[in-house]
Amino acid sequence: MSERPQNDDPDPNDAFDELVDAETDRDPDLAVIEAGSRTLRAQAGPPQDSVPARPADPEVDRALRAVEEELAGRWGETKLDPSVQRIVALLDILGSPQRAYPSIHITGTNGKTSTARMIEALLSAFDLRTGRYTSPHVQSITERISLDGSPISAERFIETYRDIAPYLEMIDSQQEFRLSFFEVLTAMAFAAFADAPVDAAVVEVGMGGTWDATNVIDGDVAVVTPIALDHTDRLGETPEQIAGEKSGIIKKDATVVLAQQPVDAASVMLKRAVEVDATVAREGMEFGVLSREVAVGGQMLTLRGLGGEYPEIFLPLYGAHQAHNAAVALAAVEAFFGVGSDHARTLDIDTIRSAFAAVSSPGRMEVVRRSPTVVLDAAHNPAGAQAAAEAVTEAFGFSRLVGVVGASADKDVRGFLEAFEPIFAEIVVTRNSSHRAMDPDELAAVAVEVFGAERVQVEPRLDDALEAAITLAEEEGEFSGAGVLVTGSVITVGEARLLLGRS
Repeated sequence: MSERPQNDDPDPNDAFDELVDAETDRDPDLAVIEAGSRTLRAQAGPPQDSVPARPADPEVDRALRAVEEELAGRWGETKLDPSVQRIVALLDILGSPQRAYPSIHITGTNGKTSTARMIEALLSAFDLRTGRYTSPHVQSITERISLDGSPISAERFIETYRDIAPYLEMIDSQQEFRLSFFEVLTAMAFAAFADAPVDAAVVEVGMGGTWDATNVIDGDVAVVTPIALDHTDRLGETPEQIAGEKSGIIKKDATVVLAQQPVDAASVMLKRAVEVDATVAREGMEFGVLSREVAVGGQMLTLRGLGGEYPEIFLPLYGAHQAHNAAVALAAVEAFFGVGSDHARTLDIDTIRSAFAAVSSPGRMEVVRRSPTVVLDAAHNPAGAQAAAEAVTEAFGFSRLVGVVGASADKDVRGFLEAFEPIFAEIVVTRNSSHRAMDPDELAAVAVEVFGAERVQVEPRLDDALEAAITLAEEEGEFSGAGVLVTGSVITVGEARLLLGRS
């Protein structure tokens, strides 16, 4: 952790005024919408989990694999019927467990899981029992459902599935389509949270918002992380269209915490807030990042929250995007506690500092090896790739960086590769084990157009690709400062994590 300089730093209040001015200048078209909405203008944890390994007990492992196989036999997460009818029917028969606790609901294109983990850490630090539901998982399916900051045990996962399994058959027989993989997991999470019981749930949407299986909750706080183009075949081809789907999580009288957005996406969100009489807190207006400095192992932040300023916050994650995620997470927790509406005060600064210092986000700018340094990042679309490229450049300053990329066939692969072209000396293209993975030769063809043939190597097997990239990095010598970045998909990152011995 580095110390902030005590010299002639500008007044943080001046910095925030500049932030507000810049945001106001950027979004002049929103004035009419904002006039019709209420806005939050305040007047003046424990260590996070690692990724679980397979169960050590052979019997438990077999039972978990059996549940995984049953879930895999249902519709996958990419095959969707835009309806919440099935999940509503299932939760009704389970006694509506999702109504047993207040929730913070998170949508957006990038940064949802990291933001969810930060929110969870902050709530836990204030002695609330938390449940967190995120997707997809990095290595183990049990990661998706967490209690008190840690994934539920394999035994509890199995038990939760078996508890609801008889009801799955009942709903399947009554509906046109069977419950999907994601719908069943969502019901399991809500049931596990009610059974715990939790004081608050942090719930990440799977895709979109309006018809996502998680949208059976009425989140007291709705969080919208940055919106960009992704899943365009299902959500829309413009930020405005995508925002229309995602705005469905904003419920009547809720508080909306809005990360900085494209103007047309922000317009949609603010219109929705007006329609349902929701309160709005906007990054760059009601809250934001006042300052950030690169520090050993992460960065040092000063955040402006809804209740005031929070200085000297160490965040052990890399990149400007994570600083903005932290600002969003802080505002969401403040809103959850009523800061900015019921009362105007900051939350306890020592508790906030402790919570942020304990945050982790596996597979997001995660260092898994040294000499040469190997970094994993689950970026999978152009916006995510741009954020990752900026973060790795700022935090590591590699003299030479080799990329290992295994992407999904349904993504904007060209846009993704173009974001990394300026920082990758060479790129090794490969594939992961998913049926959605892009064929390595097809990926290589696009990579050659972006990088040139002399900078592209093809290794169909991920283990061979990792070895090839490490060898390329080592060519400059042990003390050269070369590194490897593995990216393109959460699945690629998860499998690389296993291959490199992380759990």
